[in-house]
Amino acid sequence: MLADKWGTGVGSHAVAPRATLFFDLDGTLIDSAVGITQCVAHALTEMGRPVPPQDELRRWIGPSLRTSFAPLFADPADVEQAVAYYRERFDVVGWREHAVYPRIGEVVQALHANGHRLAIVTAKNEPHARRIIEHLPFGYCFEDVIGATLDGSRSEKPQLVAEALQRLSLAPEQCWMIGDRRMDIAGARHHHMRNVGVLWGFGGAEELQAAGAEHVVGTPDELLTLFA
Repeated sequence: MLADKWGTGVGSHAVAPRATLFFDLDGTLIDSAVGITQCVAHALTEMGRPVPPQDELRRWIGPSLRTSFAPLFADPADVEQAVAYYRERFDVVGWREHAVYPRIGEVVQALHANGHRLAIVTAKNEPHARRIIEHLPFGYCFEDVIGATLDGSRSEKPQLVAEALQRLSLAPEQCWMIGDRRMDIAGARHHHMRNVGVLWGFGGAEELQAAGAEHVVGTPDELLTLFA
């Protein structure tokens, strides 16, 4: 059921067909907690820093790596080294350490079949994101994958959404951002774009509500109702 207790539910009213839907990756399509947290732990160990408990490591899922590493290291060179250690493990094994959320693949395929344009907009670096999408059985549904640059010059959600709009030659009013974290909602709102927060990822209802999510859904199938 759509979370209309916050005044964001749409009831039985669906939005106009053939919208362009920007999907976040981690926490929206895949549960990547194991891969991300293990790679963060690897980077911290290599940097001689203590590894925090798992519940703290999960907070790293969503923001850009440099945003998360920066408070730990005074020297920007150390931040870059930590990012390099993270990628070292991710390149070998971390990119495969994820599970597709139940029903999300079928929902993505149905949205694609119904004529919606779909793209990935993620703070994960673009080569890693493309590699993951190419290996998903429903990856063909996505027209493009927009991710962070390796040097971090494009890493925040407003930048990523801007890049997606530019690449696909779209206006914000034609698009929706779908994601599980406050950054996804903030990126959409920065561009006055409509948005949907999902509850099966890493953010949760309170975070999405505080971020100003326009709609909040509890299951992937509710996206089919919303975008019928």
